[in-house]
Amino acid sequence: MVQIRHILLRASCVVSPSPFQCRAHRLGPGDDELYQRTTVSIMQKEPGASIMIHGYSTRGFNIDDNKVYGPCALLPPAILQWNVGGHEDISEESVSLFHLLEPRIEMLILGTGSRTERINPKVLALLKKKGIAVEVQDTANACATFNFMMSEGRLVAAGLIPPSVNIAGIRL
Repeated sequence: MVQIRHILLRASCVVSPSPFQCRAHRLGPGDDELYQRTTVSIMQKEPGASIMIHGYSTRGFNIDDNKVYGPCALLPPAILQWNVGGHEDISEESVSLFHLLEPRIEMLILGTGSRTERINPKVLALLKKKGIAVEVQDTANACATFNFMMSEGRLVAAGLIPPSVNIAGIRL
């Protein structure tokens, strides 16, 4: 019985001109997008297209004249809401969007609010394993570091949590 099924499958593959219509065909690395990494290529880069943080407050950030409320993830050229409430919510899952990027970022800057806070060692170990350097700072310094790295043209991303107290008096 097994031999008859195998012969029938082979017969249906011979009739079908395309390997994708054949039920017995197995997908290989070159056959399907699922086996390839997703990449983004910028065909035409506009001058001055980098993201810059112009201000922050207890409510959020002013990034290139866009008001972003609450924690955010900066993945140049994208600005995303980041679903963390505070530094204790930074987990392996919440940083997964940073290590899935292609081309890979060189550094992730984490702004933990009004002061520098400790991050779960498992999160730092995961990012190190993925080849991403991590800089953990208070949000004020994280914003300055991010702007400096962007001005140098480095591949950098940031996860920023607004400070609970407006230290520098910079308005949104």
